Amino acid sequence: MRTSDADILILPGWTGSGPDHWQTRWENKLTTARRVAQHDWEKPVLNAWVARLAEAVEEATRPVVLVAHSLGINTVLAGCDLIDEKVVGAYLVAPVATPSDGLRADVDPAFFEIPPRALPFPSVLIGSASDPLCTVEQAEQMAAAFGSEFVNAGDVGHMNTASGHGPWPDGLLRFGKFLSKLTIEPGPTAEPPYAKP
Repeated sequence: MRTSDADILILPGWTGSGPDHWQTRWENKLTTARRVAQHDWEKPVLNAWVARLAEAVEEATRPVVLVAHSLGINTVLAGCDLIDEKVVGAYLVAPVATPSDGLRADVDPAFFEIPPRALPFPSVLIGSASDPLCTVEQAEQMAAAFGSEFVNAGDVGHMNTASGHGPWPDGLLRFGKFLSKLTIEPGPTAEPPYAKP
């Protein structure tokens, strides 16, 4: 699959992704990418975020690939049963396992109460050895629960603007490789939409 074959939905986390964040840069660079806009980035409510995700997937005219960062991953996990018919893959970056004080104060606690489960579509989860919100061991456990391919990105923080991840070319290259493994199902008798090497 190429980027032109899919509707790429960008799901930022708490406070959204600013103008220098890699998600915003990808949204601007990839012609079929668009952000799932939330009504409140500062005080997110899980049900509202899931509803916006479901609406965005429903509006898509091509197979959907999700690109989620931080609490965007929790949104995908909570809403996966509502979107699995159109979604053919999810690229998950920097999960949250240990919310900071700010997150605890401003974010709906339901984000942190979602039980881990297998996702109904192929996925890659990228964790960091120095993420203050999720240890690499926690990220690896999440990937196993999700049925995701796990990638240890090394000592790179929370993979956001503050950790120096503006353009993030390595991430874009890995995303391209992930897309290349996805195929569009032509009908109900098709092979699963992920061809492992």
